[in-house]
Parts: sequence; C-alpha cells; structure tokens
Amino acid sequence: METPTHRMSHLFAQLGLPSDDEAIARFIQTHHPLAKGTLLHEAPFWTPAQAAFLCEEILEDADWAEVIDALNAELGPLG
Repeated sequence: METPTHRMSHLFAQLGLPSDDEAIARFIQTHHPLAKGTLLHEAPFWTPAQAAFLCEEILEDADWAEVIDALNAELGPLG
C-alpha cells in the first residue's frame, strides 16, 4: 500500500484556511518568522483545534508530518 502524500494546499484546507498558492504565500509572509524557540503548534495565530491537529500529527509521525515539517521550515525563525 502506498503512503498518502499531502501537499501544502491540502494542509491549509485541512486547517480550514484558504489553500490557493497566493493565500499560502501570504500566510507564510505574514507569520514568518516564528519567535525563536516557538514550536509550530504553539504559534499564537492557530486556533486551539488547529494547534492540536498540528501537534498530534507530528507526535504520531502521521502522514501529515512531512508537509507540517515543510510549513515549520517556511515559518521557522531567522538564522
């Protein structure tokens, strides 16, 4: 069985956010960089449900983990 692969647009849709390329770029530009030491799911702009989803998927190393890691890299602190 093949492992499902999610795209960034799928993650944004799953989070209930606009998921077109422009909206994703705008979101990243608006929220980059995260404060140093802030875990992605702890960022203040998530709803509690969004934060819980992000945290659970990473902790479980679920099929969403790869794209969540990519978002984390996009939003990560400078330097």
